[in-house]
Order: sequence, then C-alpha cells, then structure tokens
Amino acid sequence: MDRFDKEIIRILQQDCTLPVAEIAGLVGLSTTPCWRRIQQLEKNGVLRKRVAIVSPDAMNLGMTVFVQVKAAKHDAQWLTRFAQHASDLEEVLEFYRMSGEYDYMLKVLVPDMKAFDLFYKKLVGGIDLSDVTSSFAMEQIKYTTALPVEYC
Repeated sequence: MDRFDKEIIRILQQDCTLPVAEIAGLVGLSTTPCWRRIQQLEKNGVLRKRVAIVSPDAMNLGMTVFVQVKAAKHDAQWLTRFAQHASDLEEVLEFYRMSGEYDYMLKVLVPDMKAFDLFYKKLVGGIDLSDVTSSFAMEQIKYTTALPVEYC
C-alpha cells in the first residue's frame, strides 16, 4: 500500500460520496488509475463497505451504555449461544470478547433508562450469566469511524 492508497482511504473515510474525479484530483492521480485503486482496495477487503453514518440523537438514541458481562460458563456451546444471543439484539452496536475481569463488553444505544431496562431484561433473559455491570456515558468526547492509515 503506497501513499496514494493511504490518501484515498483517508479521503473515503471522511466522505465516500465524493466523485472519483474529485478524489483523483485530491491525491494527484488521473481518474482511471484512481478508480482502479479504489476497486482493488474493495477487492482486497480493505474497503469493506460504504455506509451512511446516522446521528444517534436524530434516531432518539441519546443514551450510550457500556455493558460488561462475566460468562456463566466457559465451554464452546455457551460461548456460541451467548455470542448469537447478544449479536441478535439491535441495540448492541459493538460487541467484544475481552481479557481481564469481564469476559465481554457491549456498546449499547437506547433512548432512555426505561428502554435500557427493557434491553437489559432481553440480554439476561434465557441465558445464564455470572455477572452484568453497566456504565452510562455522560459525554461523548471523541467519535470517529476513520481508522489511522499510518500503520498499513
């Protein structure tokens, strides 16, 4: 990956709706080579998809909650079942298996405490968990979907 690819990625992470000709001009390439590079980045899985980023506030999702879960069991069947169960909950935007005291971390968006309580009941219902704790974000200081390109 050269400097052109990195700059194309940087630009697309900010606005993927820009015309190829404009991206080409910004990186110093003509349109056709720039388009080929974008296609190659897609083919190689570097560019996974192009999406719209929606405002949580506009969708009435003003409460961000980080939920930490301790597994009740550590066998493959339970882990698979819990991963599917939590992944199926629409309120879960991000879901990680962790090292440390808690086994899983979920980033959850809901409108308010009442909605979180309903979510919590869905999360713990029907699956055996050892411990669940939640932290409520009071302020979002930084949010980006743009990945650093210096390391590739």
